Amino acid sequence: MSAEIAALGGLEQYQQASLQGQSLERGGDTSKILLEWLPISELRSLGRRLRMLEIGALSTRNACSTSGLFDMVHIDLKSREPGILQQDFMERPLPGAEAEKFDIISLSLVLNFVPEAATRGLMLARSLSFLRGGAEKPGLPTPSLFMVLPRSCVTNSRYFSETRLQELMGALGYELVKAQQSHKLAYSLWQLRGAQAQADIRFTKQEVNPGRKRNNFVVTLSHPVNQRQACIGESRMAGQDVSDAQAAKT
Repeated sequence: MSAEIAALGGLEQYQQASLQGQSLERGGDTSKILLEWLPISELRSLGRRLRMLEIGALSTRNACSTSGLFDMVHIDLKSREPGILQQDFMERPLPGAEAEKFDIISLSLVLNFVPEAATRGLMLARSLSFLRGGAEKPGLPTPSLFMVLPRSCVTNSRYFSETRLQELMGALGYELVKAQQSHKLAYSLWQLRGAQAQADIRFTKQEVNPGRKRNNFVVTLSHPVNQRQACIGESRMAGQDVSDAQAAKT
């Protein structure tokens, strides 16, 4: 993946190619998958729009943004449109009230660009503080986190796998609702069943798939997941450039 981004001339050119639908890694508009997974008629029956936070947003014109179902908040480290707030999620102020929280958080091809394994885990833990407290209506898969990763992160990593991802997300209080893979990408939707706010989670780096041709992508979490502590941006995403993709190198 990093080689192809470098061939495009770096992250800025990679983002531009993504916007134009030219990047195979970006997989087109990944929010279309999320929209296919959600029970649209039931969402419309709520009588309000769901709040969605899209982290790493490239455009305000994707499927979810134009569906009329959501009040969208788009953020990215480098805004490319007026409707995208230039902001680091790790430094985003905590919601002061339940009404400021979100029903859905989208992390589409974001974790693989975070340089440090521990920061990836901290980002997932931090998501707990931005989601609403519980399902508004039985049967709805909210509050939830939509995640997209390069497929190689969960199928060809020396230290990570689909099983490890489920274990980590489960420890945080997430339950897998939907998952599918394309040739390049792994999509998953996780419903927050009950945040493990005080659990002492030790999710360390360990070899699970030996092999010379594996990549080194991994997510670790070695801190007590106290929500306030997890919300401190101790380790920033810092410089989302070509080198950030090395962990997902294929």
